[in-house]
Amino acid sequence: MRRKFLLLFSFFLLCHFCFGQIRVHDPVMIRQDSTYYLFCTGNGISVWQSNDMKNWQRDSAVFSKAPDWALQSIPNFKGHIWAPDIAWYQDRYYLFYSVSQFGKNTSAIGVASNPTLHRQDPRFQWQDHGAVVQSIPGKDDWNAIDPNLVLDKRGKPWLSFGSFWSGIQLFPLKADLSGASGAVQAIASRPRTTSLNEPGDGAIEAPFIVRRGKYFYLFVSFDYCCRGVNSTYKIVVGRSKKVNGPYVDKTGKSMLEGGGSLVLEGDQNWAGLGHNAVCRFDGQDYLVYHAYDVKDNGRPKLQVRPLYWDKGWPELK
Repeated sequence: MRRKFLLLFSFFLLCHFCFGQIRVHDPVMIRQDSTYYLFCTGNGISVWQSNDMKNWQRDSAVFSKAPDWALQSIPNFKGHIWAPDIAWYQDRYYLFYSVSQFGKNTSAIGVASNPTLHRQDPRFQWQDHGAVVQSIPGKDDWNAIDPNLVLDKRGKPWLSFGSFWSGIQLFPLKADLSGASGAVQAIASRPRTTSLNEPGDGAIEAPFIVRRGKYFYLFVSFDYCCRGVNSTYKIVVGRSKKVNGPYVDKTGKSMLEGGGSLVLEGDQNWAGLGHNAVCRFDGQDYLVYHAYDVKDNGRPKLQVRPLYWDKGWPELK
């Protein structure tokens, strides 16, 4: 009987937290008051809201039309915005987002802010602040997509980002988050066999840095997304006592040399688990990510799972 109860309870946890049925890509979550807000890739940046992290309702997109600066900066850009990141900072919500040409590092990261996420609040209004950083083919060996804001131990803001090319990058931000206040540096990469003039085979992207205790943890996605049931995305992690590294995995291997300890990978039901965020609500951490549903033609869907820490490393139970 006890074994049966434990099996049923485990199944309940999986159903309760893991298998969100809404179709999303590159999700990030935040809570204001009792409402959870989910931001993800989509036209104008897709938004969902929920009171329980299980039942989600689609909200209006952040942008009703593409930002003018993005239309001018990115050839053939039509308003499909990638990989947002949301954070509460200095009494406003700041939303970083990516605009890009697929397969090229003709890319830029913008930022918008809002005093509230509650649409019924009369103060609700997204204010776009334009580009924060831009990558240019032939000039930059990195790709300005997949932003993530993190504060160091003194409260100074930093932005991590990156996809393929020379890997994951990081730079300090101005206090108002409008742009860089220092140089870009690499913090994670994978071996490549191709020129840095193309994406290449160093498949690493989607950084997310979170501080827990004395360490900063850098989560990234290895391998390939966006291929439905053939996606091979997996989540790995390294840690450092400083926000700008060096980040190493459990074996001590540097993430600049391809290191990264496995957190989560696909199985026969879900392919390409990745592009994660880490969120904390009421003292409990959650891993938020998308996965491709093998039983539903590889459609990307939301998954949310409780995240624990075992001997200084993240763990899913």
